[in-house]
Amino acid sequence: MALKLSKLPKRTPVKISIVLSPKTHDSMVDYARIYENTYGSKESIEELIPFIIASYLDNDHAFKKARKSIPQIY
Repeated sequence: MALKLSKLPKRTPVKISIVLSPKTHDSMVDYARIYENTYGSKESIEELIPFIIASYLDNDHAFKKARKSIPQIY
């Protein structure tokens, strides 16, 4: 029997730790300040990083094209 709804993707967040160079950290602090000035909402660097990474990956056309050629496990 085939359901109309396919199997749901993984939804459990994965926690990782990263180390930033001082220069990158300074850039992130500036980004958070500019974000607050732009949207009127203060967000921590830790809250912004996942969305910045997702945006970067969503807009990297070479990555998206190359990714189509590797087997997906989910």
